[in-house]
Amino acid sequence: MITYKAIEWLDEINVKKLHPSPVVRMIDQRHIPHEIAYIDYTDAAGVADAIRTMVIRGAPAIGLAAAYGLAVAAAYGPEEPGALKAYLALEAVVLRASRPTAVNLFWASERMLKRIADPTLDSADDIRKAAITEAKSIDAENLEMDLAIARNAFSLIPNIANIYHHCNTGPLATGGYGTALGAIRYAHEQGKKVYVFVDETRPRLQGARLTAWELQQMGIPFTVVPDGASGHIMRTRKIDLCVVGCDRIAANGDVANKIGTYNLALAACAHGVPFYSAGPSSTVDLATPTGDDIPIEERPAEEVSHIGTVSLTPVGAAVANPAFDVTPAEYLTAIITEKGVAYPPYTESLKIYT
Repeated sequence: MITYKAIEWLDEINVKKLHPSPVVRMIDQRHIPHEIAYIDYTDAAGVADAIRTMVIRGAPAIGLAAAYGLAVAAAYGPEEPGALKAYLALEAVVLRASRPTAVNLFWASERMLKRIADPTLDSADDIRKAAITEAKSIDAENLEMDLAIARNAFSLIPNIANIYHHCNTGPLATGGYGTALGAIRYAHEQGKKVYVFVDETRPRLQGARLTAWELQQMGIPFTVVPDGASGHIMRTRKIDLCVVGCDRIAANGDVANKIGTYNLALAACAHGVPFYSAGPSSTVDLATPTGDDIPIEERPAEEVSHIGTVSLTPVGAAVANPAFDVTPAEYLTAIITEKGVAYPPYTESLKIYT
């Protein structure tokens, strides 16, 4: 049973000020599964740091964090309406700089700024209320989009299915029901017998730490496997499908997702296993022609060269740590959004399902 929320808005009583004091509360995903700890944020800079340091991660959840980051910035911002709007525009720049690949971050911040720019909002209180209401709307819509994605994926999952999954795409990654993992969850809840092979997802182990933990909460059987085992597992086990998330989808159907997705897609292609990407239509970026145009975040070398404070590599060893890769559209069987299932040619179908 799911009893946690990756991110939520709370109006708490601050005993020092003796009035409602809003905070954005997040589960610190860096400590799961060994500790369930929460952090409260009261400014956009703190939320941006949470995104950058992966307190919160997953494209839809990052977008929701940006929305709530601007809402909490509005709550504590200047009292003069013009100054508050200008302040929020600057805070949006701070939030957008936190991670470059996930398009949801930019989508959510732009939506928030558009709402705040409404000329009828002529007082600071009106701006604050509008910002908070809009962020809460994005939150509610995330859940509905996740459920719609799961329903659209349902017919693609056999009644008895071995499913391969990469990274983490559950409620922790979306703030709602889950996208790719939500599709697996929904199939399980509807009585299908699903079994999940979970890529550990190096170097931050989102699969081994987060997806395994979430599958336990859902009561879904699984096995964690090394990232490099996908070819062996597909050759020796009956894998019915792979389903992964997405951080940005280009207009031609190329999908940017957690590093290792491309390798998994190649293994699936070699073994004739259907390969699906699932995510909200806000992840589709029709302004980006191909995957070659998607910026790929390079994260700190220490994530690869160290485990905690223990060094794994020789001193001075060169390290590359791309956080994402791009899977060319030719390796995707279909892209599942809340509006439907897009099949090739994606240059046409994605226009319908966004």
